[in-house]
Amino acid sequence: MKHIPGADPELVLLNHYFEELDRIALSDMTRSEINELLGELGFYKKAKPEDEVPEEFHFSPAKDSPFKDEPAYKPSTSHLATENASSEPKAETKHTDL
Repeated sequence: MKHIPGADPELVLLNHYFEELDRIALSDMTRSEINELLGELGFYKKAKPEDEVPEEFHFSPAKDSPFKDEPAYKPSTSHLATENASSEPKAETKHTDL
């Protein structure tokens, strides 16, 4: 969601590559109508704000995500621990960008 001062509220639907698919004007709709629309479009609504979104809804309402087989990025804590253990640069580290 992005608030733009002075602009009429609209729902902009994007694909996985952030290309615009559709725009739906929301200014003439009530909150309950907008919630119903989002449900019809396949968006998941959490019961409570602190609830987790189930895995099967991470790319909803999009179908056949190009990213579904890629694991979510999680840095290895053991790698970080050894990397942060010493502030001295490693001798074998090569900087190809210099």
